[in-house]
Amino acid sequence: MASNTNLQYKDLTPAQNLDKKTLNKMAWRSLFLQGSFNYERMQAAGWLYGIIPGLKKIHKDKADLSTSMQHNLEFFNTHPFLVTFVMGIVLSLEQQKSDVNTIRAVRVAAMGPLGGIGDAIFWFTLVPIAAGISANMAINDHSILAPIVFLLMFNVVQFGVRYWLMHWSYSMGTSAIEKLTRNSREFTRAASILGIMVVGALTSLYGGTTLALTIPNGESPIIIQDVLDGIMPKLVPLAITLFMYYLIKKHNWSAVKCILLLLVLGLVGARIGLF
Repeated sequence: MASNTNLQYKDLTPAQNLDKKTLNKMAWRSLFLQGSFNYERMQAAGWLYGIIPGLKKIHKDKADLSTSMQHNLEFFNTHPFLVTFVMGIVLSLEQQKSDVNTIRAVRVAAMGPLGGIGDAIFWFTLVPIAAGISANMAINDHSILAPIVFLLMFNVVQFGVRYWLMHWSYSMGTSAIEKLTRNSREFTRAASILGIMVVGALTSLYGGTTLALTIPNGESPIIIQDVLDGIMPKLVPLAITLFMYYLIKKHNWSAVKCILLLLVLGLVGARIGLF
């Protein structure tokens, strides 16, 4: 369905600032951004659900509220953990009763750069660190608290970022876009490098796959794993990691397929005495 480019507000008097309770409520509702995800408008329904408490306080005229809801139901897609950054900016424009086409343009401009930034912060850095710490607790200490620690570490950060961005971007308005994206490429690259270093360290520290092969040699059999350790410790986990990377990068394998392959290799290898 084509969007109506002639939408305009009737009441152009700026509204009062939104209170903290409303901003916090919208930050909480942003958790449901992808609750009605579809391939026509992506996250649009969840986006409108998230900001509608603010829109109702800004637009007292029902016609203006309807207009705002219409253009906020247009195509929308951004990083789900950083969506409140866009919410704050759009709501500041809605409060000033800016031109609808201006709000549309800013919404699109704000949602674009967040994908790479969010992936670098959460998937490439936070998740490996939290998973590494909690996995170590589960493997070495057999602690039932390991999954709880992982969930706490991840959610404390993502909730903190979510709520902080909601308030910061609302107070900054459109200038928040320039401040966030000024060094976004360098920041994303640095976070990605950090994430790769963390994954490499986790592979070295917690990679436990060893070979069980031995070569008969009288009273002193040759243990293949000892030979490999003499060349490079953790060589087998490194080889497996690089092999998974090769399958993902060159053959477009998904993470699920890699996990299933590792499961099969582990079961078969243990059965035949390879691992």
